[in-house]
Amino acid sequence: MSASVLTAVAWPYANGPRHIGHVSGFGVPSDVFSRYMRMSGNRVLMVSGSDEHGTPISVQAEKEGMSTRELVDKYHRVIANDLHGLGLSYDLFTRTTTGNHYQVVQELFLSLWRNGYVVPKTEMGAISPSTGRTLPDRYIEGTCPICGYDGARGDQCDNCGNQLDPVDLKNPRSRINGEVPKFVETEHLFLDLPQFIDALGGWLQTRAEWRPNVLKFSQNLIGDLRPRAITRDLDWGIPIPLDGWRDQPMKRFYVWFDAVIGYLSASVEWARRSGDEDAWKEFWTGDAQGYYFMGKDNIVFHSLIWPSLLLGQNGQGAKGGEPGAFGALNLPTEVVSSEFLTMSGSKFSTSRGTVIYVTDFLKEFGPDALRYFISVAGPENQDTDFTWEEFVRRTNFELANEWGNLVNRSISMAHKNVGAVPRPTSPTQADHELLALSKQAFDVVGGHLRRSRFKQASSEAMKVVGAANRYLSDQEPWKLKDDPERRDTVLHTALQVVQDANALLTPFLPHSAQKVHEALGGTGVWAAQPQLTDVADLDVPDREYPVLTGDYAAEQATWASTPIEVGRPLAKPAPLFAKLDPELGETGPEWAPIVK
Repeated sequence: MSASVLTAVAWPYANGPRHIGHVSGFGVPSDVFSRYMRMSGNRVLMVSGSDEHGTPISVQAEKEGMSTRELVDKYHRVIANDLHGLGLSYDLFTRTTTGNHYQVVQELFLSLWRNGYVVPKTEMGAISPSTGRTLPDRYIEGTCPICGYDGARGDQCDNCGNQLDPVDLKNPRSRINGEVPKFVETEHLFLDLPQFIDALGGWLQTRAEWRPNVLKFSQNLIGDLRPRAITRDLDWGIPIPLDGWRDQPMKRFYVWFDAVIGYLSASVEWARRSGDEDAWKEFWTGDAQGYYFMGKDNIVFHSLIWPSLLLGQNGQGAKGGEPGAFGALNLPTEVVSSEFLTMSGSKFSTSRGTVIYVTDFLKEFGPDALRYFISVAGPENQDTDFTWEEFVRRTNFELANEWGNLVNRSISMAHKNVGAVPRPTSPTQADHELLALSKQAFDVVGGHLRRSRFKQASSEAMKVVGAANRYLSDQEPWKLKDDPERRDTVLHTALQVVQDANALLTPFLPHSAQKVHEALGGTGVWAAQPQLTDVADLDVPDREYPVLTGDYAAEQATWASTPIEVGRPLAKPAPLFAKLDPELGETGPEWAPIVK
């Protein structure tokens, strides 16, 4: 039975290009999941966009000598181009500076305000002494007052996981320029998180199938929830739609607040562009399922804060209330968080030069090799080091030698001896066993993909490839010139398994899957790719911006073993994956930092 599935993908921050560590957390896993769900017959809405507000944007704009609008326009296009190159099948990848997003954020805020879950409160805010600008909590670090960790941020300690306020840090310093911040009294609006403790606790108890790192981390933080500021003193952000606040030029919504609401606003924008303004409701209400993908540093925003916003909008916190303009919205079905992809044991860092940008990687190696590496060797359950040696090994031995070689020799032999998909006769036990293994893999691999277990899923798919290669080596069809019926049966069996394995690998390798489909004589779109196009803002005159979208209903890929068509003409195939120079594993390309 088909389901309505929301794939909500973390919003990349538009203060620079994205690196492969970013897309290993939010990008590739969400697309593998969405492609599998579509192939299985489900209706999928995959949404996200560029996160474009906050002080770091203004700081970066000053560094580059341009306005904040010019900066976000520049990097939104860069990010959208990279995600397009990776083949991430968004139904809509948009941005947070649209008129639509402003309206949805303000409307949801008003629902929280009317239900009593937003309260004004005076606090000590951090100001840069040299610029007079508000310092974001995340741009202040110091020693955690709870555990003593000397790398705690102003909003959270990554060592103990506790929510913090910058003024509580010992020896606070600005991450922008190292200066000691000045703390001044200022009034802000706060989300009254303690009002959701009971509802969150009860809800998390029903999430037993979540990844253990996400569930345990979230449950450990519930008891320590405190009111959290949702406004900041800055001029780059969404205005606050309340009397006494809306006309203050230096009061805006905090960037984290408007960014998480982006999942809803992107869904609304997608619906408006589809011609059915209510179409988004199918993916947010009733029996719809919602899966949220991000890196581990964003867990708290998706497992506690965003659910609290939804509960407050729904009128389901301790103060009760009525559902807002969007009605009663579903809480996440699952929060799928990955750990960090690291280099030499450290996080990717642009400032330290330990970074591999997606753009550079795609230019040299294409999308599918990176997608495969992230899926089979990425940071799914623990931090994982990226090394060129491991990337070269995976590409050469698994993609080129195993999968590419199986495709090439199976189709080449059938093309040379028959010119088409041969007809089988009198299959043997070996033929039946391989075909059975191939068909059974759809349940096995699919079961892992439904649970976002991408390493196990890709490994099980490659087991079919390995079994097919052993089958060809054992059957030796190249020696069966005097027994053409047996030769054709072996080749037909091999081609059937190639077609099955191609379906199993399509979520991971959509670009090469299209090539295999065509090499097997198929026509039309097997694995649809996103389209990058400029659109007009729905609410702001004379403003355009690029979005990612696509017609994924037109693709032929299905999650099932389908009989290969006997007699379908075959041409001599081209190599599927080029082998990389083993010396590349020592230092990587010239443009890349040295990683061992």
